[in-house]
Amino acid sequence: METPQVPLSFAVLGPPRGRRGADELPLGSPQQRAVLAALLLREGRPVTAPELVRAVWGDAPPKRAVGTLRTYVSRLRRLLEPGRGGAYRVLVSVGDGYALRLPPGALDAAAFEAGAAAAGEARSRGRPDEALGLLRAALARWYGEPLAGVPGPYARAQRERLAERRLAVLECRLELELELGADAALVPELTALVAEHPLRERPRGLLMLALHRAGRHAESMAVYDEARRVLAEEVGLDPGRPLAGLRRRLLAEAAGTPGTAGTTDIPGTAGTTGTAGTAETAGTAGTGGTAGTAGTAATPGGAPPPAARRPAQLPGDVPDFTGRERLVEEVRAELLAEPRRAVPMVAVSGAAGVGKTALALHVAHRVRAAFPGGQLYADLRGAGADPADPHAVLGAFLQALGVDRGAIPAGPGERAALYRTRLDGRRVLVLLDDARDARQIAPLLPGSPSCAVLITSRSALGGPGSARPVGLEVMEPDEALALAGRIAGEERLAAEPAAARALLAACGHLPLAVRIAAARLAARPSWTVASLVERLAGRRHRLTELRVADLAVEAVFRLGYDRLDPALGRAFRLLALAEAPAFSREAAAALLGTSVHEAEDLCEALVDASLLRSPDPGRYRYHDLLKLYARQCAERDEAPAERTAALRRLLHFYLATALAAHLLVSPGDGRVRGPLPPDAVPGPAFGSADAARDWLFAEAPALFAAIAQAARAPAEEGRDGGPGPLLPAAADLLLMTDVLVSSGVHAREGEQAAHAVIDAAWERRDPRSEGRAHLRLGWIYYNADRVEDSAAVCRVALRRAREAGDAWVVAVALGLAGACAFMMGRYEEALRRYLESLDGFRRIGDPSGEGYVLGGLSRALLALGRYEESIVAAEHGLALHRDAGGAQRTGYGLYHLGVVLRGTGRPEEATARQREAVKTFRARRDRLGEGLALFRLAEAQLRLDRPEEAESNARRALEILRGTGHAWGQGQALRVLAGALDGLGRTGEADACRRRALRHFGHRRVPEADEVRTHLGRAVESPR
Repeated sequence: METPQVPLSFAVLGPPRGRRGADELPLGSPQQRAVLAALLLREGRPVTAPELVRAVWGDAPPKRAVGTLRTYVSRLRRLLEPGRGGAYRVLVSVGDGYALRLPPGALDAAAFEAGAAAAGEARSRGRPDEALGLLRAALARWYGEPLAGVPGPYARAQRERLAERRLAVLECRLELELELGADAALVPELTALVAEHPLRERPRGLLMLALHRAGRHAESMAVYDEARRVLAEEVGLDPGRPLAGLRRRLLAEAAGTPGTAGTTDIPGTAGTTGTAGTAETAGTAGTGGTAGTAGTAATPGGAPPPAARRPAQLPGDVPDFTGRERLVEEVRAELLAEPRRAVPMVAVSGAAGVGKTALALHVAHRVRAAFPGGQLYADLRGAGADPADPHAVLGAFLQALGVDRGAIPAGPGERAALYRTRLDGRRVLVLLDDARDARQIAPLLPGSPSCAVLITSRSALGGPGSARPVGLEVMEPDEALALAGRIAGEERLAAEPAAARALLAACGHLPLAVRIAAARLAARPSWTVASLVERLAGRRHRLTELRVADLAVEAVFRLGYDRLDPALGRAFRLLALAEAPAFSREAAAALLGTSVHEAEDLCEALVDASLLRSPDPGRYRYHDLLKLYARQCAERDEAPAERTAALRRLLHFYLATALAAHLLVSPGDGRVRGPLPPDAVPGPAFGSADAARDWLFAEAPALFAAIAQAARAPAEEGRDGGPGPLLPAAADLLLMTDVLVSSGVHAREGEQAAHAVIDAAWERRDPRSEGRAHLRLGWIYYNADRVEDSAAVCRVALRRAREAGDAWVVAVALGLAGACAFMMGRYEEALRRYLESLDGFRRIGDPSGEGYVLGGLSRALLALGRYEESIVAAEHGLALHRDAGGAQRTGYGLYHLGVVLRGTGRPEEATARQREAVKTFRARRDRLGEGLALFRLAEAQLRLDRPEEAESNARRALEILRGTGHAWGQGQALRVLAGALDGLGRTGEADACRRRALRHFGHRRVPEADEVRTHLGRAVESPR
């Protein structure tokens, strides 16, 4: 009789607790609680055994960690499922891992997040009272330090993440209470929060506003002064622009200037997510709160400046500016160029956080002596939602230039004309920081060539006028290391060089990210560099970790994203879903479901906005951190069905195009039978087999990434409980990569993709996909000279293909089994397998497959002394390949015929066939085939007593085969090279080659190895 289900509930927002109904559950040892915590916080998603081991023990697990883990899981099952049986399952096995399946609301952390999300929704709909109640209820779930007492790196990271989330939601609650009029009442709580978190600027902004509204203006300003002191001492930064802007607005309001500061002025205000502020000062020490910002007079309190004025508005230079020497000199030379017929202008553009402001300020200070008329500076806030009004900026500039406030014209045209008049003949440098577009800049440009203008912008401005464009990229690794060393300490990084490089790689060498990571190290002397690398290792939380005080990578990315129109925002999100490091415009069209022309326009617009890069025409890629952010946006802003549909379109595009390319390279191939998925539309039409092959090699990383990504897609995306529409297509696409893996160039990527499909197919009981993936893996092993591994994998492929009724895979697998038997010297078995394979191809009507098998069959017949039959088989196979028109397979047909001709005493004909094979393989970029044909050519030349030619070709073969890692081929090339050296009288070198050949042959019992042993007088008996 089955035990009735009693509801389980768990709490982690304090020391972990579990209940069944009203009864407390004993959760076991600390390590067992760590396993439970890792399963709980995945909220039903599977966790693999290696992930659980790392979660509990990190990088130094005990020897029997997996066995210990299974013990913990077994104990948890007994605890959670006392009546395990029937349909009652809570802790289930998934592949090589586990998942904890609980009903909604059973975990307090999930309920907390749901409450915060509901509050955000209520607030966005104009119901702040309801939102406040939801936030209070969510926060009431907390009862201590999250996951208190739970050991392991995973619990430590989650503890910090959860604490950060609580703090963000608490800040949102306080902000809402301020909105609803609770000012003075909040001062004590905010004061305590600021004391507890002195580096966070958002609570300070809330406290400043609460004090200001309570009439305590001096105390409000003192909060800002304290923030500036603490930030300078702790992390060497000034308060961010949002907090500095709030201070200016509160000062203006206290002085009676119209306009009221609200909660939207507070740093980090962004609904209920509690994200950090938005200062983009990558590579700077902070420029917030500087004089002369947009729309603000350069003199305090708005007092009129003196009539004669030399403005000096540049913010301070960056004290730890690092690298960029070439660019600094380029920009400096452009601003100082003589003679001048027009205003020298430089427009520095680049992605968020790449250090545009830092570079501009550094150059400006380098050249300021050349501009005795002064320097004007404006933060145009182009990346934000509230860009500076050029009209207001002109007013501030005119006051700085000595124009009385009452004399400043009201009209924009008159104001711009007076500005140009004031600058005429004066040597003044104008720095326009964070411009939105050319239209915003145009009124602010001087007319006199005595001036110079330096502009920074996230966008490629397409002008203005004669501006020299300078595109700023991420730092070089050594530059990034130098910057991090200046902030965190060079000795500290030098003590952990590998970890330091890994840290910079995790930051993508983006200056802002490097600065934040280094500042976090500087603020925490007890941390090792490796510990911070560990915190950044998980991609999902990397952006969350890259923040310090009010500076955050995610926040500066958000500014650019929020500016995008709906079509560009959708493109930015969906294009990041693909795992490939780069993608083509055709792949972009598939992801977006648009025409290629529309997709290219969208991609180019994202390039202009510095949100994408274009390394080559028609190809695009993200910066690694931007891609992480774009994916987060996709998870938040795109429905799961739309994300899945985009990936399905991409996979089907690759499948259709790869099939078209494959059939040009290998005509008549029968590996894909039946219709393609209805939305599988091929991309570019190929005019030749060479063009098709070029496309396959160009797209290789994307193809293998798409296969692995499709294999990892959740099984729930299938229909009727089946394997899902992505997995079979991924298995078919894997077979289309034949030319890539057989060349040896992409064997590693092919092996990883094959394993991904095998794992998914096994888990989902999909024998067809599993058989196809095992077949591809078998060929990869065979081409890598891992013959025993290939034979073992081939047996699995045969079983799965027969189970699925996949006749083509059965026929190919039988042929591969024959090739493995042949390489292991089992010629009778090889002959039998080849004949079974030949029969299979004939029954399904695949002449291309017949030709492939006949080549191997001819070699088995030769080894068994059936010479005439071997020649007939090889010639028939070559004829079938020539009829089909497949150059690659024709090359192997020539190769096999050449081997048979040499073996039957016709070396002249063998030489001709192998020359053709070499030429064919070289033209098709088949390095393995070229290397094998070259040593066979040298072998035939030895029979014709041409040792010089044989030596040359054997050496070329050895060089190529060494590059592919093919041990058997290298041994054969060395064997033939030794024969050529003997013919040239260089016996010492020949014997040295034979000794090297033996190392490559190992213990194989093949005639060629025995020949080498005999030459050396070392008849070695191989072990069984």
